[in-house]
Amino acid sequence: MSARQRIDGQQAWILHSYPYSETSLILDVLSRDHGRLPLLARGARRPRSALRGVLQAFQPIEMGWFGGGEVRTLAKAEWVGGMPLLGGPALMLGYYLNELLLKLLPREDAHPALFEAYAASLQALARGEPHESRLRLFEKTLLKELGYGLSLERDALSGQPVRMNASYHYQIERGPVEVSSGEDGASAQRSLRGKTLLDLARDDYSDAQTLAESKALMRRLINHHLSGQPLQSRRVFIELQEL
Repeated sequence: MSARQRIDGQQAWILHSYPYSETSLILDVLSRDHGRLPLLARGARRPRSALRGVLQAFQPIEMGWFGGGEVRTLAKAEWVGGMPLLGGPALMLGYYLNELLLKLLPREDAHPALFEAYAASLQALARGEPHESRLRLFEKTLLKELGYGLSLERDALSGQPVRMNASYHYQIERGPVEVSSGEDGASAQRSLRGKTLLDLARDDYSDAQTLAESKALMRRLINHHLSGQPLQSRRVFIELQEL
């Protein structure tokens, strides 16, 4: 991108912001057509800045920016509207989505499908819809867009279709492998039902055991791709639930 090039009319969400100098902010934004990128919002911290009420997380914003280099300069930001404010557990889950994107999504790598999945997830959280199934949908989309799509419907060793009544281990980077009858009890306890894998493939979370097993599987896969990076939002959410 050349120093003179300017981008206008971009749909975007603010994932994170932090102070820069006494009057400005650095924004980490997710845009529909340009992916995740940092923007310098000059003067945004001034008491009378028109941007103070606009640059909020979990709100749809139309943005424009210009410049070259790693950090571009924000030229325009307008609140689009139509999005209720998140509160309570929904707010913490929104931070979880943001943290996943900040830690896993490379900069300037556009993923329109992921952008739409993020927007749909925030809308669902704001409406108070059951969050577990919505989080699984988002996590699946994120992994697929990053090139780590799940293989769920065929045994990774035999190539045979997953059987609903069988049990499987999910091998990261490979997929499900049927549990042999001679495995010990501890190993069998870490297995997944074939039904869970098939339900997860078609995004059907109406079965309580499917919901629990798919959550455990997605957590293991995401932890693997985070390469040991802790998720602060997950820790805070667990602590709040304990309180």
